[in-house]
Amino acid sequence: MKHLVEHAPARRTLLAGAAAAGAGLVWGTAGRAEAAGLRPPVGQSALGQRALEQGALEQLALEQGAVDAEVARLERGLIALRRDLHRHPEMPGQEQRTAGVVARELRAAGLTVATGVGGHGVVGVLRGSRPGRTVAYRADMDAVPPKDIVGGGPATAHVCGHDIHTTVAVGVARVLARLRRQLSGTVVFLFQPAEETLSGARAMIDAGVLERTGVAEIHALHCGPFPVGTFAVTPGYGLPGQDKAEVTLAGPDAPEAARRLAAEIGALATVTPPQTPADIERMVADAQTPNGPLARFVAVRAKAQEAKVSVSYRCWPQERYKEVRADIRRLAASCAGAGVRFPAEPFPAVVCPERDARMLARRLRRTVGRGAVTQLHAAFPPFSGEDFAFYLDRVPGTYTFLGVRAPRAPITTGYPHFPDFAPDERAVGLGVRAMAGWLAERTHGAQGLPGGSGH
Repeated sequence: MKHLVEHAPARRTLLAGAAAAGAGLVWGTAGRAEAAGLRPPVGQSALGQRALEQGALEQLALEQGAVDAEVARLERGLIALRRDLHRHPEMPGQEQRTAGVVARELRAAGLTVATGVGGHGVVGVLRGSRPGRTVAYRADMDAVPPKDIVGGGPATAHVCGHDIHTTVAVGVARVLARLRRQLSGTVVFLFQPAEETLSGARAMIDAGVLERTGVAEIHALHCGPFPVGTFAVTPGYGLPGQDKAEVTLAGPDAPEAARRLAAEIGALATVTPPQTPADIERMVADAQTPNGPLARFVAVRAKAQEAKVSVSYRCWPQERYKEVRADIRRLAASCAGAGVRFPAEPFPAVVCPERDARMLARRLRRTVGRGAVTQLHAAFPPFSGEDFAFYLDRVPGTYTFLGVRAPRAPITTGYPHFPDFAPDERAVGLGVRAMAGWLAERTHGAQGLPGGSGH
């Protein structure tokens, strides 16, 4: 997760109707799923349908029981793996050791492994013994550079939870490999480099990982400041993107005009970054509030330097970029001779399809408990970006927050990029348990089941 920093340019065109392309991807997946026989037969009786759903639920209950048993067996070793990764953080694009550890673990579990994908990316392919769908799971491997740690840091460190993400993905691979005889379809594990620089996802996609493996959908977890044992699903939401602008001024009073214009552009903001733990607590609560203050927002940073104003901003929904660009042009027009430039298309937001996320929520409520699932009603956190957006541009999927805040611990210990980030390690086993069962369900394509075949 990239936090409070500048972002690389986006590949898709947000200001020119990219929504239509996304819809086409979703419909295409739907057609493939239906053609593969993953939907109930037309005209099936209600009684027969209920029996089918009950049988599928019973089958999934058996599968989850097997998953839970494997997680219990592996959990101690997975925590040791996480601690090893934590002691050896690597900069974005320099994840050589981490990639080697991941490749070794996947090969030992019996997966087909490719390395050096899009940099130090690792791809592991697990084929079940039964026919089914192909589903991907993504984990990011890099650590946070010192400049991106809140307040600055002395060294690169795993303060965004990527060591947790990598460990959970390895755990899911090992669990499902042990249950291969019960597994339908194929699971493709993408261990991605360079998320913090927002370049790793594009590099892996450009290397052809989605097309070559025939992935129909993709899923991911990210550590979040929720109580350990809690999962926060994101139906219709995710993480905001970012846009940038540069305004140049002319004339003898240009520096003063730049300072005035920076203040006016900054006033477009409807929210500001949290400054205290209490602010963060309020923001987390707001994100879980339907129609709350974060359901629509603009967050702006405008800085004047000599005769130039540099602007970076985030907004939700991302269609507001067009509106905010117009506002920046309007404000700049009041300064004689001002020139406005937008260097690139806005970096895309992570937007999760509602249906997929709601299916996952139902699954989690069945397996980890109703009280363990919360739903976000806003892009969260509003001041971060994620290149998982590039995967969701191409295939549907889910992006879910894994609660890592220990009981009675300050919220900053569960909030990525804070220097005191210290996730509760019990989240590792909980994440493996949740995602192994979810991926087994998605490859299985249970007919007519809430949370079954979704496309």
